Amino acid sequence: MNKVVLMGRLTRDPDIRYSQGENAQAVARYTLAVDRRFRRQDGEQQADFISCVAFGRSAEFAEKYLHQGTKIVVSGRIQTGSYTRNDGTKVYTTDVVVEDQEFAESKGASERNAASGQGSSYRPSYGTENAPWQSPAGGKPVSADRGQEVTADGFMNIPDGIDEELPFH
Repeated sequence: MNKVVLMGRLTRDPDIRYSQGENAQAVARYTLAVDRRFRRQDGEQQADFISCVAFGRSAEFAEKYLHQGTKIVVSGRIQTGSYTRNDGTKVYTTDVVVEDQEFAESKGASERNAASGQGSSYRPSYGTENAPWQSPAGGKPVSADRGQEVTADGFMNIPDGIDEELPFH
């Protein structure tokens, strides 16, 4: 089984390109800075920088809503490849092919982390008109990839009448 789940912050805005041909498809490339579980002996936090690639609607979502410093959770699969440069050297690549991407913090938490100097030096530049949890049409808030309604704090609303079906009360 080839499955990976990562949580980290974008190191820069996604690079968006479109494939050639009549069925052009969006392709988004970005790098996630993923903190390692343990700190070095001097107490400094280490991170791994993971290359990610998203296709189609996921790429369009990345183009519209993801920016440098955004904290997200990505799930997908690892894909390796290689190519030969013009000078004849062979380059090996490893990417996470994104199957699902979701916000890992609310807009408010992102702003607080930026203001306090935690996380990255990212300061969100979007207003409520294109906040990540707003639908593109400005209608009801939706989750990143699932189209489910969420509240302003980033949590999904539980539909009425479902309480009896939940395993907890």
